[in-house]
Amino acid sequence: MTHPPLTLIAGPTASGKSRLALETARTTGAAILNADSQQLYADLSILSARPSAEDVAAAEHRLYGVADAADAWSVGRWARAVLNEIGALEAEGRPAILVGGTGLYFLSLTRGLADIPEVRVEVRDQSQAAFDNEGEAVFRRRLGAVDPQTEAAIAPGDRQRLVRAFSVHAQTGRPLSAFKADTRPLIAPDRWTGLVIEPERERLYAACDARVDLMIEGGALDEVRALMARRLDPGLPAMKAVGVRELAAHLAGEMMRDDAVAAMKQATRNYAKRQLTWFRNQTPDWPRHPGQVMSP
Repeated sequence: MTHPPLTLIAGPTASGKSRLALETARTTGAAILNADSQQLYADLSILSARPSAEDVAAAEHRLYGVADAADAWSVGRWARAVLNEIGALEAEGRPAILVGGTGLYFLSLTRGLADIPEVRVEVRDQSQAAFDNEGEAVFRRRLGAVDPQTEAAIAPGDRQRLVRAFSVHAQTGRPLSAFKADTRPLIAPDRWTGLVIEPERERLYAACDARVDLMIEGGALDEVRALMARRLDPGLPAMKAVGVRELAAHLAGEMMRDDAVAAMKQATRNYAKRQLTWFRNQTPDWPRHPGQVMSP
């Protein structure tokens, strides 16, 4: 059976990936599907650089601004939603373009999601207490004894992931790495083509700074002000979006405006650098494209 084309376009923030996706959609009639965790949230229109009204008028966009900031979307939830959209487009005989900067979203489709049982609250609490009582070094040794592969992959200081891995083994008797090894791609390898936008770093950083300036001019402070007024849990994904913490500090009187903007620019550049590194490590065999970054 011949399937409509399915294209995955990944890359760091401000790299021009959305522009390339839009140009491709205009010529192919494809629908553009969001693969960026921040652009899911309706409350982050400006801070996530969501497609403009003109872009949406030029090509169909799906899964943008569909979640409330109080609702935490997981990778699995996004994967289910995007697979539904791909299936609907396939039934129409239409191609799809997935575009975004969230690497785990692409990984879930091309390598699969581990079917890990939900850890009971009491098991998680016991693991957290053990970590706090023993300290990281001892806790790591205990995790390493039952799941050395996972322990070696967790960065120092990452309490959440250490406790998660230990809790999975404590409940199931099976290491987290074993669950992950059982994963299967959610889309067959012959169904899709991938592309990573990878601009030269100095050009990308300049584009990041220019984007922040446009966000400030476009009302980013008001967007953060409205978000803060909701008094949401700071641990929610939307509250961790790049720029929220810096602009919220200014609105709270803790930082001068210029300092907050400078901090937001630095945070954006750091985020872009992490994305570049992630895609180089995780998608080394995907073709590269220099992108069309915005002019500073």
